[in-house]
Amino acid sequence: MLSIGGFAQIGQVTHRMLRHWDRTGLLVPAHTDPFNGYRFYDPEQLERLHRIVALRQLGFSIEETSSLLDDGIDAQQLKVLLRRRRAEVEEERRTAAARLADVERRLQLIEGKNTVSTVEIVQKPLPAVQLAAIRVRVEEQPELAGLVGPSFDAVAEIIGGVSGALETPIAVYAAEHDRIEATIGYVYGGDPREGIELVSLPAAGQAFATVHLGEINGIRASWQVLHEEIIARGYEPTGPCRELYLRADESGRRDEFVVELQQPVRQSERS
Repeated sequence: MLSIGGFAQIGQVTHRMLRHWDRTGLLVPAHTDPFNGYRFYDPEQLERLHRIVALRQLGFSIEETSSLLDDGIDAQQLKVLLRRRRAEVEEERRTAAARLADVERRLQLIEGKNTVSTVEIVQKPLPAVQLAAIRVRVEEQPELAGLVGPSFDAVAEIIGGVSGALETPIAVYAAEHDRIEATIGYVYGGDPREGIELVSLPAAGQAFATVHLGEINGIRASWQVLHEEIIARGYEPTGPCRELYLRADESGRRDEFVVELQQPVRQSERS
């Protein structure tokens, strides 16, 4: 019989790992002393240990490893598991490569400008929401500046009596042929009302987002930084972009805006 220390040394695993496999039933010691709890292993268990280590290194879970060893999975079933694991590893590789490219890009920016960017960009999904909104159309983007605030106010006058209706203001922008359409309103679950339109925004599986802080007239620069980063990471915008107003001009100070900029994306075919 081998002590847990000797067994661990031969198998090149830790005592902690052997105890964990014992608790899960993956590799139970041949004998456990009832008085002191010391574990002892039969040398024949080394074959199972080596198989466990090999399967775990391939990335199989404890449950999958146990099934492979105990349930007599045939070659066809093993091929299915290995193909699934291959797909998972390939996705992990793509994720790691994207992170490495992001790190390299940030290093180049810092080394080139000798400064750290104050803009942080995250990737996340966007939920589906329903807005009580007003739509406006303009020919040039600067024309929107004088329409967004009044549109929010107009919607608020209509639904302001509904509890919680004014908690989440969102503006959505979509480029049409020769104009820009803005959908401006609040997340809303109430009944239709005259003067507003109920607009459903679909969920987006992938989106990039950043936060604009300060004067609202500087928001175009924040959008430019976000879109440059989207392209640099090998994505492209898809669908309308959203502005989620987290704080907006409550005290009359234009420098107090906090707006999350959200752009749905997809992997670029050129990447």
